[in-house]
Amino acid sequence: MAIHDIREHAEVIGKDGRHVGTVDRVEGDRIKLTKADSHGAGHEGHHHFIEMSLVETVQENRVHLSVSADKAMMQEEEQSGSRVH
Repeated sequence: MAIHDIREHAEVIGKDGRHVGTVDRVEGDRIKLTKADSHGAGHEGHHHFIEMSLVETVQENRVHLSVSADKAMMQEEEQSGSRVH
């Protein structure tokens, strides 16, 4: 898997096959999710990030994570790097 394989608007899914988010773009060693995929009270309307280390594979227009969707969402970060949850 290479960072350049991750495309804008690709779906990010957990190991359990559930939707985590949609790629806005890759920034450094993190995937920036679209604002529409912000989860949880008080976290809507801005971007969240997923660490690249959670990516298991990239196939077609999907980014498959090595953890479940719930675990990935618990590990989402703000732009500053602080955890969302």
